[in-house]
Amino acid sequence: MDITYTKHGDYYYPDLALPPQPTGDIGRFGRMRKKYLKVYQPDTFALMLMENTLTQHLIDIDLQAKEQIGLITSRLAKAEGVTEDLKARDQLEWIRAMNSCRARAEEQVVRDLILL
Repeated sequence: MDITYTKHGDYYYPDLALPPQPTGDIGRFGRMRKKYLKVYQPDTFALMLMENTLTQHLIDIDLQAKEQIGLITSRLAKAEGVTEDLKARDQLEWIRAMNSCRARAEEQVVRDLILL
């Protein structure tokens, strides 16, 4: 690896550049994972930060969490009989049941994916 230098005044400074950063939103679950790593696994957090893998890891965690929440919510809704028929008959009951399914799915995903 060749390092080039640029002269500024009387001093030579190395021409250093950061590698390209991944683009994307880390989202709610990515932020939760980042906080968890920073507080409970500071060595892993620092290593990922130095290796430039933290942002991509957080983006991936957020996407996985959203996918799993969708799958678990639909499975719970199907198992509990929360259908379009219920939605047509009693919208408030359908909303309550779906919110319950989603909350339980989020709890499971946070426990299994974010807090590994």
